[in-house]
Amino acid sequence: MSNEATRAPRATTAGNEWITLLCDNGRTGGQRARPFDSPSRARWQLRLGSSVRSAPVLYQATLYVSSLAGHLHAVNVETGRLKWKFEATGQIHSTPSLYKNKVLFGSDGGRVYAVDRETGRKVWEVSTQGEVWASPVVRSGVVYFGSADSHVYAADADSGKAHWKRQLRGRVYSTAYVAEKNLYVGCGDGHVHSLDAASGNILWSMATGNGIDSSPALVGDTLFVGSEDFFVYALDAGNGAVRWKYETGLGISSSPAATGDMVYIGSKDGFVYAFGTKTGELKWKTRAGEVVTSPLVSSEGVVYVQSSGTTALEAATGKVIWRAGLGGSVQGAPVVAEGVVYVAGNGGDVYALE
Repeated sequence: MSNEATRAPRATTAGNEWITLLCDNGRTGGQRARPFDSPSRARWQLRLGSSVRSAPVLYQATLYVSSLAGHLHAVNVETGRLKWKFEATGQIHSTPSLYKNKVLFGSDGGRVYAVDRETGRKVWEVSTQGEVWASPVVRSGVVYFGSADSHVYAADADSGKAHWKRQLRGRVYSTAYVAEKNLYVGCGDGHVHSLDAASGNILWSMATGNGIDSSPALVGDTLFVGSEDFFVYALDAGNGAVRWKYETGLGISSSPAATGDMVYIGSKDGFVYAFGTKTGELKWKTRAGEVVTSPLVSSEGVVYVQSSGTTALEAATGKVIWRAGLGGSVQGAPVVAEGVVYVAGNGGDVYALE
């Protein structure tokens, strides 16, 4: 496959492209986080009243946070006050995505919603036959998402009108990576699948030893993903051939973050691992907690990880720069912007730390 077929655009927050989980390979949610000292206080704390199992996303001065109560919340980041709340069908494990003036997300009720980000009013919804934990991702005006009903769906991102759906052989909790012509997604059947973005036809499938909830990242023509078989894989994006793989201590549901010539991923063994993208050489590994399942965030020489709090690691060495502990467990990735860390916890609290 040519480089043109797998080349990724530079994603733009709330623009026309949101091609993977949390927008880009760095999982930054479209933000550019500059390194800063350890947070020393909470600017504000908002109690939602229900556990949060997904990552928040930020656009301008509004933070969008979903919860297991089935609500999507829009929070003013200056004040910590609620702007609006949208009620979905079923719990929400799906991390929101942004597209134009819409917030897109899935629910355990089998729906994918597009909600006006200013008013909280529903623009459209699409129904599936299983819970949707994956994030909807957008490329060239088309939204793609997987469902626990074993299908991957494509629909018009402006109207929700169906384009195609493709049945796989297991639940799809992994968020797809959408390149120019292809999309890549992990599946509960233990395979990584490459699909034609226009038709949904399966181009290739590569088997691992267990299910895949990890969301892939694409760098050049190499695809990175973790599996519950303990391994992180680097695959040829054109045919699925394994270029290298590395065994960690436990299963991997964390999603890799890739910047430059490095790729970072967490494991349920509690470590964060850093590899050279081309060779798979282990550059460093650092213990971040008992278990790491959240996506990593990599920006401006720092890797951020959630595991019972937020840890900032030096991207080049793995050295701990700072840790910020919070009450209760935190599973979703943090949003880091303008010297503030926004995190949401299993206890239902949202924090702005500075």
